[in-house]
Amino acid sequence: MAKLKLNPEPTFPAKVEIHVPGKEPAEIEFTFKHRDREELKDFAEAMKQMEDVDIILNLATAWDLTDPFSKESVEVLVKKYYTAPKATFDTYLRELTGAKEKN
Repeated sequence: MAKLKLNPEPTFPAKVEIHVPGKEPAEIEFTFKHRDREELKDFAEAMKQMEDVDIILNLATAWDLTDPFSKESVEVLVKKYYTAPKATFDTYLRELTGAKEKN
């Protein structure tokens, strides 16, 4: 079991499962930004004014795709894979808060 650190790492990795029409889901490993309780609350409020691309860019710092993690690449992801924004945010929130998915 991992030892708890009172000051967590500033980023953490997590795999996001993206639906691919007609195929098995694909996984993208994102490097997400850690937020404390207050920062998450502030971010949740700010998200109301953000587009999906900006939300993803504010959640993560990198991914394991060959394409660079950039605004242009995230725009393509959001445009081509409809479920990517929700899957990315849901994974981020689940990993950050430790919440389990319902079956």
